Amino acid sequence: MERESFEDEEVAAILNRSYIPIKVDREERPDIDQLYMTYCQMMTGAGGWPLTVLMTPDKQPFFAGTYFPKHSHYGRPGLMDILSQVGELWQTEKDKVIQTAAELYETVTRHYRGDKNATSAVPKNKQTLPFTEKEKDSGDIAVWGKNVLDKGYALQEDKFDSRYGGFGSAPKFPAPHNLGFLLRYSMEEPQSKALVMVEKTLDSMADGGIFDHIGFGFARYSTDRYWLVPHFEKMLYDNAGLALVYLEAYQKTKKEKYRRVAQNIFGYVLRDMTSPEGGFYCAEDADSEGEEGKYYLWSNDEIRKTLQEGIELLQKAKDAKNKFEPFLNQPEEIVEIYCDAYGITEEGNYEGKNIPSQIFSGRDDLAFRCSLTGDELDELLNLCNAILFKAREKRARPAKDDKILVSWNGLMISALAKGVQVLAGDLSWRSDRVSLLLAAENAAGFIMARMFDSRGRLLARYRNGEAGIPGYLDDYAFLVDGLLELYMACGKTVYLEQAIHLQEEQEKLFRDETNGGYYFTGRDAEELLFRPKEIYDGAMPSGNSMSACNLVRLWRLTGLSKWQELAERQLNSFRNAVEDYPPGYTAFLQAIQYALSQGEELVLSGSAGNEELEKMQAVIFKDFHPHAVVAYNDGSLAQVIPRMQDYPVSETLCVYVCRDFACREPVNTPEELAKILTE
Repeated sequence: MERESFEDEEVAAILNRSYIPIKVDREERPDIDQLYMTYCQMMTGAGGWPLTVLMTPDKQPFFAGTYFPKHSHYGRPGLMDILSQVGELWQTEKDKVIQTAAELYETVTRHYRGDKNATSAVPKNKQTLPFTEKEKDSGDIAVWGKNVLDKGYALQEDKFDSRYGGFGSAPKFPAPHNLGFLLRYSMEEPQSKALVMVEKTLDSMADGGIFDHIGFGFARYSTDRYWLVPHFEKMLYDNAGLALVYLEAYQKTKKEKYRRVAQNIFGYVLRDMTSPEGGFYCAEDADSEGEEGKYYLWSNDEIRKTLQEGIELLQKAKDAKNKFEPFLNQPEEIVEIYCDAYGITEEGNYEGKNIPSQIFSGRDDLAFRCSLTGDELDELLNLCNAILFKAREKRARPAKDDKILVSWNGLMISALAKGVQVLAGDLSWRSDRVSLLLAAENAAGFIMARMFDSRGRLLARYRNGEAGIPGYLDDYAFLVDGLLELYMACGKTVYLEQAIHLQEEQEKLFRDETNGGYYFTGRDAEELLFRPKEIYDGAMPSGNSMSACNLVRLWRLTGLSKWQELAERQLNSFRNAVEDYPPGYTAFLQAIQYALSQGEELVLSGSAGNEELEKMQAVIFKDFHPHAVVAYNDGSLAQVIPRMQDYPVSETLCVYVCRDFACREPVNTPEELAKILTE
């Protein structure tokens, strides 16, 4: 609509004659987007973007929809016709329009207040619902929580696409929190199909066209069932969430493929999405030179010619002659192997061009036919992709959305910190680990230095040297999560202190003291028609879901009852909505799993050199322990966590393994620690 209508002079003439046009960046103002999307869903039964809303001067909508063409056709009303007719209606029957807007306002008000008589056409799994805290005698979370987890799993299993992975039909979105929930469910219910569902989905996405095999990173979603044809836009939050869940799957399964995918995501983000100041940019567009996907698509001839001309790079690659001697004098064979592996054909798989994808290729069979091991085949393909990447870089790149959003940066800090943890103790990945830790710390440092106003209020957006817009719930919740994960990765107390401070600020700014949970906007934010409150976990977790996880972790880490009480209240506040349709709230389900788990509290107490510390971390983070917390007690931690004064600080490092705050005798070696953690 931007090109078709809003940059069109005819449309502009009508808009400027009868309306005050306002264009909203929904990433900068998600509060406005949430509010008016709720209107659209209640008025039309559906939502989506672009969102088009007509409202009275006092901001009350009376008409809403998504995409409208410039002119009416095929039964779809055109924007010019809508604007003309509404403009006339406003002149002749203004009172009727205002009355309609007032009635809609009352309906949405009842909806936000939880009135069961409020009519809504919103699908249950799409609602931005109001939430009322359950009464204290309504049931034990250990009972209702387990029931809702089982229901959530059953409904996910029912929607699972066993052939191609993912859930439902096209379009398919990555939604990493769905997979994170299932990974955790597989721990408690190993007889279930949860792990199979996760692995099938991760394998299909990594093989499919939704993953950029040449330059890395995931596109926003797949337009088809097969993960083949993506919407080519790349979003920071998708790549952060996917890197995290691939790392968790690697911990769980030990499949090297999952670690490689995560590291490739990080390679893309550090190469293309990192600002000079250390923050991470939002997104890369789908279009270049006015065509969607043009930057990423290849003709059969382009692939073949580029690889033929680049074969000298293969010959010069280190150790290439030892491994690929049979192929180096036969470049045509290398080209055929690549085209076979990635489904490159003359007719193409998308509008006459090719999206490199391994979703339909038989990798193991190809390796056997070429007398290569799987790793050797991967290395050969990687060398070919390096040639193609160098050639692709000469094309006009898609535009970059160079805003830096605190919320999305918090997600990426968390993912990078998880990478630091998973790579601990593996000397072959030491340089990668150092790079990931540096990137995570630089991003956190940038936010702390540049993203607060003079009053100490966290801001949401930074661009071109200017930070602005009071931070939303997601900014606080996602950043707290990133800082806690970063503390787990490196043990620097400052990150724990910052996380606790931000959580305390969140309580002051966003807490709904009446009904529980957190509003999306702070009490100091611009006044809208309502203060939205969101828990639905869509492309990203909601701020309320992430906050539930943060509160449980703070409780487990500090042992302080105030965090336990807030965590339990947060979980109970949203029971009604989550019980109604659990698959819509899988990030929140992870908070329930956390609260019900018998996770470990590990205290690393004493002085330690980097090598000694890394050996202990390697044991702790080797396997999938999503509900473990790690405290690094160097003698000063008691100022932040009072219970740390009970742990002696010696000149040598020892580890206390505790469950429900009851600790075993400390151990001093990685071998002893590994034995306890596997019991």
